[in-house]
Amino acid sequence: MTSKVSGIAASDGIAHAKAYLLVEPDLTIEKNEISDTDAEMKRLTEATDKAKEQLTKIRAIAAESLGEEEAQVFDAHIMVLSDPDLMDQTKAVIDSENVNAEYAFKQVTNTFITMFEGMEDNAYMQERAADIRDVRKRVIANLLNVTLPSPATIEEEVIIIAEDLTPSDTAQLNKKYVKAFVTNVGGRTSHSAIMARSLEIPAIVGTKDITERVSENDQLIVDGLEGDVYINPSEEEISSFNKKAEDYDKLKLEWDQLLNEPSVTKDGKHVELAANIGTPKDLVGVKDNGGEGIGLYRTEFLYMDSAELPTEEDQYEAYKKVLEGMEGKPVVVRTMDIGGDKELPYLELPKEMNPFLGYRAIRVSLDQDSIFRTQLRALLRASVHGTLRIMFPMIATLQEFREAKAILEEEKTLLIKKGVEVSDSIEVGIMIEIPAAAVLADQFAKEVDFFSIGTNDLIQYTMAADRMNEQVSYLYQPYNPSILRLVKMVIDAAHNEGKWAGMCGEMAGDQIAVPLLIGLGLDEFSMSATSILKTRSLLKKLDSDEMKELSHKAVTECTTVDEVIELVNQYVKD
Repeated sequence: MTSKVSGIAASDGIAHAKAYLLVEPDLTIEKNEISDTDAEMKRLTEATDKAKEQLTKIRAIAAESLGEEEAQVFDAHIMVLSDPDLMDQTKAVIDSENVNAEYAFKQVTNTFITMFEGMEDNAYMQERAADIRDVRKRVIANLLNVTLPSPATIEEEVIIIAEDLTPSDTAQLNKKYVKAFVTNVGGRTSHSAIMARSLEIPAIVGTKDITERVSENDQLIVDGLEGDVYINPSEEEISSFNKKAEDYDKLKLEWDQLLNEPSVTKDGKHVELAANIGTPKDLVGVKDNGGEGIGLYRTEFLYMDSAELPTEEDQYEAYKKVLEGMEGKPVVVRTMDIGGDKELPYLELPKEMNPFLGYRAIRVSLDQDSIFRTQLRALLRASVHGTLRIMFPMIATLQEFREAKAILEEEKTLLIKKGVEVSDSIEVGIMIEIPAAAVLADQFAKEVDFFSIGTNDLIQYTMAADRMNEQVSYLYQPYNPSILRLVKMVIDAAHNEGKWAGMCGEMAGDQIAVPLLIGLGLDEFSMSATSILKTRSLLKKLDSDEMKELSHKAVTECTTVDEVIELVNQYVKD
């Protein structure tokens, strides 16, 4: 009998395939006394040889799908397994204490991990501790005869079921085989949800218990349009959803016809539809979806994908690649946004009770300004290769903006004195994600060149609700009248000073929010690249004067999010 699990629709689409549980198996081990030490040593050798074969296969797949640089992490894992000290010490423990291989291996690796983690001033050695942990898990799994899930080795059509997906998990997903994924936790703005939209695969998050409801190889239908998962559906249900999937595919083909069309409303008002990216590799998706610019380049991935702070030259090359790739179209680069849920193993950040309200983003940059200056120099040097706009994140006060801009001007002056060419038309703006900045937008607008509203954080800070916590996910309300009033305040403040206002949070591509944002006068919408054509299609059905009337009613007359949704549906359908 079919059962249904509902969650948060995080990425559109419909998929039908069998379940693949990306769930860690129980690797609990016990200390057992053994009599045949030779047999135990043979077990250890076979388990490590098997681990090497597994890692070699994963490395080859990762190199093909992600690139040689990303695959090199598996070289480090294979090297650990080839370390004679590790194997010799494990065999010595088996021989001297007459204990089972898995127990001995765990004891020896614990010693290595403790030693490497104690080298606090050596980031390289601390990374080796993480490598040993990963390798230990694989060897012990082989000794216990259980299978570790490995997204990189999937070679048949599946739907991933997981507690959550880490960045490394999602990096291994092959779109050819992974047709969708469903997780226990997360919201529309979680990393896994954003990655799903980039991969253009359906996703449902925040189901709470999907890993308990689904068994390996269960047949599943994922309806990413509605946020529902059907477990072991009937033939009739499969046929019905196949028809729904065909209809959706036809709709996408219609959207594809708009690839080179302008982004204009029914009455001819033009807005800019831009894309959010994390790396230069994402440019392909931007171009394939008709992006008119980059509204948010999340530069922190340069830092997160590196074993140490990226050099000025590394950053310059990345920024140059994006600017040249966009061929003169505007590129908004957000300076380093580290902290919160984004940690760097090589950068000591304080452990905080509430990191989202703590030491992060511009606060780190202003405090550790040598890191900030390196990034700004790279950006300034790259500015001659395109249309650069620099954006500071997490700005709460005018003093922070002034200090950040002063550092930028200092570095610009120094570069020009050295004879380095720098563009003289770089716009400098801020991300509006703290309510204090939104409320004071009229004052900020006198000094910035633009605003970009980061609704992912603005909503969670305004509603006092962690956007990653599914228990309070109902409070992530982009169309709540309070949020709409803040957005209006920011847009009006910008326009009053002759400046432009954009939005780079997920709300910018939300099909209920878009009509409201047109009415409020938003100039630039930046979203997941895969949402651009769908939004361009919607724009062509909207009359900007009617949307002004809609947004005015939503802001002044509506009191709940449900009232706003009902109002939008009336205007857009009528």
